[in-house]
Amino acid sequence: MAYPIDKIRNVCLLGHGGDGKTSLAEMLLFRTGGTDRLGKTSEGNTVCDFDPEEVKRQISIQTAIAPVEFNGNEINLLDTPGYFDFEGEVEQALRVADSGLIVVSAKGGCAVGTEKAWKKLNKHKLPRFFCISKIDEENADYERAYDSLRTAFGLSVTPFVVPLVEGGKPTGVINLVSKKAFKTEGNKAVEVPVPADMADEVETLRSALVEGVAESSEELMEKYFAGEEFTQEELLSGLRAGVLSCQLAPVVCASAVTGVGVTQLLSTIVDFAPAPNEARAETAKKADGSDVEIKYDPAGKPVLLVFKTIADQYGRFSFFKVLSGTLKQDMTLVNSRSGASEKFGHIFTAKGKKNTEVKEIGCGDIGAVSKLNDTKTGDTLCDAGDLTLPGIEFNEPCYSRAIAAKVKGGEEKIAAGLAKLRDEDPTFTVVNNAETKQMVISGAGDIHIDLLCSKLKNKFGVEVDLSEPKVAYREKIRKKVEMVEGNHKKQSGGHGQYGNVKMNFEPIDTDDFIFEEQIFGGSVPKNFHPAVEKGIREAMEHGVLAGFPMVGLKATLMDGKYHEVDSNELSFKMAARLAYKAGIPKANPVVLEPVASLKIYVPDNYAGDIMGDMNKRRGRVMGMSPVEGESGIQVIEAEAPMSEIGDYAITLRSMTQGRGSFTAKFERYEEVPPAEQEKIIAEHQNFEEEDE
Repeated sequence: MAYPIDKIRNVCLLGHGGDGKTSLAEMLLFRTGGTDRLGKTSEGNTVCDFDPEEVKRQISIQTAIAPVEFNGNEINLLDTPGYFDFEGEVEQALRVADSGLIVVSAKGGCAVGTEKAWKKLNKHKLPRFFCISKIDEENADYERAYDSLRTAFGLSVTPFVVPLVEGGKPTGVINLVSKKAFKTEGNKAVEVPVPADMADEVETLRSALVEGVAESSEELMEKYFAGEEFTQEELLSGLRAGVLSCQLAPVVCASAVTGVGVTQLLSTIVDFAPAPNEARAETAKKADGSDVEIKYDPAGKPVLLVFKTIADQYGRFSFFKVLSGTLKQDMTLVNSRSGASEKFGHIFTAKGKKNTEVKEIGCGDIGAVSKLNDTKTGDTLCDAGDLTLPGIEFNEPCYSRAIAAKVKGGEEKIAAGLAKLRDEDPTFTVVNNAETKQMVISGAGDIHIDLLCSKLKNKFGVEVDLSEPKVAYREKIRKKVEMVEGNHKKQSGGHGQYGNVKMNFEPIDTDDFIFEEQIFGGSVPKNFHPAVEKGIREAMEHGVLAGFPMVGLKATLMDGKYHEVDSNELSFKMAARLAYKAGIPKANPVVLEPVASLKIYVPDNYAGDIMGDMNKRRGRVMGMSPVEGESGIQVIEAEAPMSEIGDYAITLRSMTQGRGSFTAKFERYEEVPPAEQEKIIAEHQNFEEEDE
């Protein structure tokens, strides 16, 4: 059935890895009849973790959709990975979610993933809720977990539902809004009186809620100070306004094992989470570049945003959100990026890996479609193809490995496999580096790269080896040498070969190559000048120190000799190469290394360690400043040789407990210090010996 827009809630499940998001989604499905058995991540049979890699690793690696039906409402849970290598999946889910539910373990409290989830919700300006999970496990401490959230995120963190504790164990929950207690008996939550020993605590906590409502409007504030009680309707309305404005972040609690609290969690979402038309205003670009607001209007023209793609040997499976109108089976819409018309022959609702074909998907809802030919993640589809919605912002990949087939000839399979994987994961890149003759894959971290390699093996039958990418060093001369002779003479029956040149070599400020000639009297005929230039260009592909390409060179042909019979283009090309080999070693050559500029984002208390580590990497710290709008975060600007930052993504994550991030881009080439140059030359000679 197609749900009315006011009955839809699109909720992104967020949180630190291992805090119980997938297990909670499983219990919510089970309790509402969405599944007939309660799966476990340890057994690999949950609805949301269905990918073979997720089953094997027992972690979520992709966003899964779990629609929960509750009291005539549809709650689309978007279960996201908690591991930082898969933040791209989180961004996809947040692009179409209307609120976020941050799951926090009662054993660990606020973790790095919790902080990151909060920041992401701030970035997307979405209302947020907390669910303290695992309240019934050993060493669980609801109060400590709640205090850690309040300390981290301030007074907006407000309890709506607290545990009902009997005999030291949570047997149910107390809803502070309704002042009702619910005890879990079997698979049901049964209303019971609030225990006498908790009555004072409940009243105190509820008073804080009432005070928060009073601050939502002047009218209610006056009523509060006059000592008048709010009606239940006023209380609900005020609390909802506080949640929608992000001034309140409700805290509930639940157990994914016993089901304690899950019904009240669902009620809280239905009562206080925004419907799609309440959460965010969507602004699209028209074909002429002007902005237009897209309203969640069920009667409007259909507008869809594709937020996720799954690709396999059978084609693409695209997940979308309907932002306007109603999508019906067999409709044809136009992709605003490509201009291609796409027919929605079969449309589905998705629940994990199970897809149910439907006739239509309503406004604000999430659906899926198979076999769109020219549509990618982030694309907009509408009736005329004249609107483009903002896409999805992904972090730049920061961890690179050279990838090669274990079996010779498998490179084409790797390229084809990675191209398909890139359809479903736009967060990694692949580059064929012509200088180092390596294929380089870049992702968010080592787990991300390892996962891609596993998928290459399992989906496309190609095994790969990973290695440290070679650095694209270069060579350059530092002084001028004059009148260097190159003499090529070869005599063998019939015509011989003869070419003689005298050349000047000098450095130039750019990376280019300049060729000039200052010949007088025709000692080298003009028709051989291009051969001389070509000979130098070919020779520059290999420097004289370690065989790296030579850059920043000016070569001037000054003089030479030729033979009317034996001279030809090949002879002068060879003579030029001989001059290059003779002259460049005398011109004070040096190895150049690529240098990157970095922006490193870290909390204040890690800044000193990060700068110290950067100095050990031969880096230069250029400055540090606070990040605007992010309290306690500094951005360190630095420059460092690219050879020293190959593992930086892993190191930074380790040094900051996952709180740090960075961007790096190539800046320029610089001379390598003498001690490092000797190492590079020695390493290159070792590689050459191994190759031989």
